[in-house]
Amino acid sequence: MTIHLATDHAGYLHKEAIKTYLEGEGLEVMDHGAFELVEDDDYPDFVALAGIELVKDPDSMAIVFGGSGEGEAMAANRINGVRATVYYGGPVEILTLSREHNASNMLSIGARFVSIEDSIQAVKVWLKTPFSNEERHVRRLNKF
Repeated sequence: MTIHLATDHAGYLHKEAIKTYLEGEGLEVMDHGAFELVEDDDYPDFVALAGIELVKDPDSMAIVFGGSGEGEAMAANRINGVRATVYYGGPVEILTLSREHNASNMLSIGARFVSIEDSIQAVKVWLKTPFSNEERHVRRLNKF
């Protein structure tokens, strides 16, 4: 499975840490930028690349970062086939539900609200949780 990563300046340090973690777990990582810390870059430029590549390979997943994670998810969800969920702290059960009930394939983390350590834990939970394939959830997803 390939994990696509993207961020703007606000999540740059988080992306780099998650990239190191994922590669250490033996996962294939495709980094779509930002590749350096540039304060006036624009997250849609990077998130769109991750989203486009994500939908090309249904077995891949994506993790993006921003200040709140909200704008990144909004930009990504405009791409047909992307189901981005936002995490900016709180119970990790929301991540489990995003996978089990909604088959989220992109996780958007608010780097200004979630520490790098908590981001790693969130990524672990999100990646290990499968879609339930329950009929009611499949039915709902087919309405997208």
